Amino acid sequence: MAAPPPKQEELQPHAVRDQLPAVSYCLTSPPPWPEAILLGFQHYLVMLGTTVIIPTALVPQMGGGNEEKARVVQTLLFVAGINTLLQSFLGTRLPAVIGGSYTFVAPTISIVLAARYSGVADPHEKFLRTMRGTQGALIVASTLQIIMGFSGLWRVVVRLLSPLSAAPLVALVGFGLYELGFPSVAKCIEIGLPEIILLVALSQYIPHLVPLLGTAFERFAVIMSVAIVWLYAFFLTVGGAYKNAAPKTQFHCRTDRSGLVGGAPWITVPYPFQWGAPTFDAGECFAMMAAAFVALVESTGAFIAVSRYASATPCPPSVMSRGIGWQGVGILLAGLFGTANGCSVSVENAGLLGLTRVGSRRVVQISAGFMLFFSILGKFGAVFASIPGPIIAAIYCLLFAYVGMAGVGFLQFCNLNSFRTKFILGFSLFMGISVPQYFNEYTSVAGFGPVHTHARWFNDMINVVFSSKAFVGGATALLLDSTLHRHDSTARKDRGHHFWDRFRSFKTDPRSEEFYSLPFNLNKFFPSF
Repeated sequence: MAAPPPKQEELQPHAVRDQLPAVSYCLTSPPPWPEAILLGFQHYLVMLGTTVIIPTALVPQMGGGNEEKARVVQTLLFVAGINTLLQSFLGTRLPAVIGGSYTFVAPTISIVLAARYSGVADPHEKFLRTMRGTQGALIVASTLQIIMGFSGLWRVVVRLLSPLSAAPLVALVGFGLYELGFPSVAKCIEIGLPEIILLVALSQYIPHLVPLLGTAFERFAVIMSVAIVWLYAFFLTVGGAYKNAAPKTQFHCRTDRSGLVGGAPWITVPYPFQWGAPTFDAGECFAMMAAAFVALVESTGAFIAVSRYASATPCPPSVMSRGIGWQGVGILLAGLFGTANGCSVSVENAGLLGLTRVGSRRVVQISAGFMLFFSILGKFGAVFASIPGPIIAAIYCLLFAYVGMAGVGFLQFCNLNSFRTKFILGFSLFMGISVPQYFNEYTSVAGFGPVHTHARWFNDMINVVFSSKAFVGGATALLLDSTLHRHDSTARKDRGHHFWDRFRSFKTDPRSEEFYSLPFNLNKFFPSF
């Protein structure tokens, strides 16, 4: 017997939504305090991954040991807490965690390998000198974002974005970090794979099988799965499973190999210039400024994803520019305190908003409180920071995917039957993956990037810019979308430009006041346009 023909309403496409539905708590609606505190702690756990991975990679190359590594982790955590509070109160006011950024790793390594440090024999002295060099470069680089943000220059660029050009940018902010996902899980597959399976089961399947407890599993799946697999990894460690394993396997799998607990002091308060007075080198400053510009672009994409998962309206360009200015202040603080790394929007925490369906500003502010608390109580913070890397990488597999899909979601505003749309979208995504892949492969084989002149600072600038998937893909999409059939009214509609018209100014949509206005009537003194 043939199936009945579909009803007319069933054939209608899904409605276009400028605010994401089915979010439990939006930007301005906080959960109850006990739930908000637990969700804030979960955000703290998630951001620990990047906070630990970056110093673990950089500090040994700088000449530091476990003690220096623990202090750098604490400092990075402390500065992240301050920057997150600044961003949530005075910046975009979105629930965005401002943490360490992989974009700044390459210019930092270039500083570490600089010829003027090669003659320093004492490892601790070398660590201090290279740290001061990165501090000077970060302090100068911060001026780029501060000027572009607070002057309103970045507002002009953001106004050019349409849903079509934003889609590849946001998608590659998430999907472009695929190297930090399963390749890191596979370094200890016996604990990484169970974490992926358990996290998917707890967050996606159990809520439908056990409706009464569904909300708890959906919102706290990360805490539950990490606790279970971390305990499992601990039993493997004490049971001698890795007793005769290779040193690399022990480092990735054991729960007692991070060196953070032993190296961390019980109580310490990071302070500016704790490593000494910063030193400045013009070439290194230029390279770090290039990284700051790339981080600016990537953070713009991450802010767009955060606004989506917070169920807020698209962030007005003036508010986005204000947030970038405060992020520049964050990089300045990173340089003053000495984190060996800049800062940008934490992509994994943006994905956590989607996983938990809680986009509340208060939750992220509570997580900033945890960052400050555990950065001062070093030993306690080091315990959580010693979670094995493959467990963190397993979480990334879900969270980065959520951020990537926030970008794909903007295609609902575009005409996907248009060949112009297909070309811009396909070409920008392909180039955003292909060009950085070439730069990274070339570097891994040759030991230096494709651009290899006598001016090391120029090499670093070009190589850093073209190694960012989000930057290459987003810049390609924006260039093509702004120039190809620009004055064609059909093309304007196909790119979804008209859907975002009312969000290009702060005052043209009444909801902007609710989501993005500054507290304490500060809008009177710092108006948004």
